[in-house]
Amino acid sequence: MSTTTKHETQIVSDPDVPMVRIVREFDAPPAKVFRAHTDPDLVRQWNGPRGHEMRIDSWDCRTGGSYRYVHLAGGEEYAFRGCFHELRQDELIVQTFTWEGMPDGVALEKMVFEELPGGRCRLTATSLVDTFEGRDAFVASGMEVGVVEGYERLDEVLSEA
Repeated sequence: MSTTTKHETQIVSDPDVPMVRIVREFDAPPAKVFRAHTDPDLVRQWNGPRGHEMRIDSWDCRTGGSYRYVHLAGGEEYAFRGCFHELRQDELIVQTFTWEGMPDGVALEKMVFEELPGGRCRLTATSLVDTFEGRDAFVASGMEVGVVEGYERLDEVLSEA
């Protein structure tokens, strides 16, 4: 079992564009972090806040594919879906993301996996929506808790895999 350093998750709302940028470093190479974002068995283990169970209804992770998953917590279901627009092995994922509770709020997400010295990875994810109100609702929805706890869970998955 390897030891991991606790890394800060930076979440920044852009003042000029309705976009959120998330930056996080991982003590694993880009190939391993990328796989944890594309392999449904691994995604299920870390995506979302602690205490939420995840059910994947569909997962066609390829350029032109799509996905739908549901987080279950306290008897409630929160469904998310989107399309994979571009995947470049160990480097890039471009996808759409929609919470079905707000079906008009489609975000365009870009995740860049950057190699760092020492076999580490920096993940920079940007989520662009169509309005500042939509972006602010996205941030206020509890997204920060899900992202921070999800990445802490991802650290655990990466240390075991």
